[in-house]
Amino acid sequence: MKHGFITSAILALLIPLAAFARESGAASGVYSSPSEELTEPTDTTTHTLQEFVVTEKYRPLATEQKLSGLELQKLSTTSIADALKYFAGVQIKDYGGLGGLKTINVRSLGAQHVGVYIDGIRITNAQNGTVDLGKFSLSTLESVSLFNANKLEQCQSASEYASGATVYMRTRRPDRDSVTILAAVGSFHTWRVRGNIQFARKGWSGFLDAEYLYSKGDYPFRYKTQYEDTVGHRRNSDIEYTRVEGALFKGGFASHAYLYVSERGCPGGIVRRLSDKYVNVGREWDTDLFFQSSWERALSDRHKIKFNLKYSYEYLRYSTNYPENQNTARVDNHYHQNDAYGSAAYTWIPIDWLNVNVSYDARVSWLDADLKQFTCVRRLDQKAVVALQANYHGFRLASSLLYQHYKDHTRIQAGAADPLSKLTPAVTLGYFRGGFSARLWYKSIFRAPTLNDLYYTQTGNRNLKPEFTKQWDLGLEYQKMWPAWMLSMQCDLYLNHIDNRIVCLPLRGTYSWSMMNYGKTFCRGLNATLSGQFHISSWHFSLLGSLTWQRDLNRTDPTDGDTYNRPICYSPTLSAGLTGIIGWRDYSVTISHLHVGKRMWSYADPEDMLRPYNNVDLKLSGTYRHIAASLEINDLFDEQYEQIPRYPMPGRQYKFTLSYSF
Repeated sequence: MKHGFITSAILALLIPLAAFARESGAASGVYSSPSEELTEPTDTTTHTLQEFVVTEKYRPLATEQKLSGLELQKLSTTSIADALKYFAGVQIKDYGGLGGLKTINVRSLGAQHVGVYIDGIRITNAQNGTVDLGKFSLSTLESVSLFNANKLEQCQSASEYASGATVYMRTRRPDRDSVTILAAVGSFHTWRVRGNIQFARKGWSGFLDAEYLYSKGDYPFRYKTQYEDTVGHRRNSDIEYTRVEGALFKGGFASHAYLYVSERGCPGGIVRRLSDKYVNVGREWDTDLFFQSSWERALSDRHKIKFNLKYSYEYLRYSTNYPENQNTARVDNHYHQNDAYGSAAYTWIPIDWLNVNVSYDARVSWLDADLKQFTCVRRLDQKAVVALQANYHGFRLASSLLYQHYKDHTRIQAGAADPLSKLTPAVTLGYFRGGFSARLWYKSIFRAPTLNDLYYTQTGNRNLKPEFTKQWDLGLEYQKMWPAWMLSMQCDLYLNHIDNRIVCLPLRGTYSWSMMNYGKTFCRGLNATLSGQFHISSWHFSLLGSLTWQRDLNRTDPTDGDTYNRPICYSPTLSAGLTGIIGWRDYSVTISHLHVGKRMWSYADPEDMLRPYNNVDLKLSGTYRHIAASLEINDLFDEQYEQIPRYPMPGRQYKFTLSYSF
């Protein structure tokens, strides 16, 4: 609490200036992370203003939070997950260190209910349904947005209507030729180098970006409870990866290629008083590759079309087969997943205030593994949607009806799961007048069981039902712009119901687990955000804030007094973030404070809670001619905390970055 008070006192000095705020385009006003791409301020300002004008056309309908422009660069972050943790209603599960798995959970819907998109095309994983956000860098991105329910635009693919929440990463389109070379050094034996080449000429633009990182990840920690006090260094937490990606744009055409190759340690939970003697020797190797392209064209003032294509390949090897491994079953498993996707969307605008959108998507996934009694599984996933949007004298309406069909094929003796077909509706009402807007929306959606849920050896259950969610939301928003400043505020009240939760339970003894539908949850909450920015002469000031209050309760079995109406594990009641930025010309100071309240993590001992924590980050950055430098200090007060029990997060850490552009 002392650290939180100090941070709040520092940020309070910024409030009188930031009250006259103007946001540079992230009108949703929750944070982002610096894209470690140290671009020039003039270029950033231009992109930010353009984004704000475009977003205002549809924001009153969608519940959106967005990070772009100045705020995206200035915050201290490492990956997409670090940026998203500042959004209201978001919980990030992080198993510690640069190599730890990082997943996003929005309003307690679960990671499988969150769709993640790059340039409007979804990143998928048919095997387990989750996306590791730690694999994606901010260095090539123009903005990061979070939509509760779905984005509402013309020519959207059917897949964009099929998630409880959506994360959009928009790639930056270069507007000039440049070359950037970057080097960084950080705590825990971390080194990073990166090169970027971009061009823009004759209507074409594009970039090639390559990055290499190595980190030993041997950070010190102290794990202290009422019953133990363990001190040590994190073991087997190293990571080495290479990321190469490129993009090409012209008008309505966009393409993107991505390659990520890594080897990392998989650190286990720390062991009482033995953290420096026991080593979890699990290792993981990943190869992620995808190619995607989209083409959008207006055939006339009344007709628009858009096509998407994508191919992706994922390879995963997980091994614990080492002589010194005495505490974990020895395995050496290899997984190969291929995925081909295509979509076509058409928008018709019969009258100026009405448009109709129809779209069809098809995706084929193949999963193969060398597990015992496992054969290749193929899944055909088809989606079709009809959507209507109207805007008449400030009143707005968006409604959609989504059809989804899943069919699996496998040669195993037990056979494939039954085909799954469902229709799900969504409707949004809104009103806009001046800078004020109000919205009310309802959405019903489901997630199909993943291939792991259905077919994983020994635990898979081919009789699983889909997991259904129903969401209600009432939101208010206010924006005001003046010549030198802008203020944006929004607040949403929401309710979520989830039925047939898919969980893994020990049905046939401690060592024999099975997937099954077990669980109903009821969640009610409030999200609020504030953003502002003020410019005067060569100075600029920003204040960004978010607040989440949420009660997420287990409503599965009224006869179970130990769990019924108790909070869902890992769901904090209160979390909040606050960031202040002071800039002069090409120099800036950023301080951000994230507070997460206590969380239950086990019904077996409801008094054993994950402690609340305050995370404070500081970043100093500046540019002189073609040279840019930044110094980041994460977890400034070295607070020891966990997001998963016995997986301590790194404490205070430093990172220095230097880049040269020409």
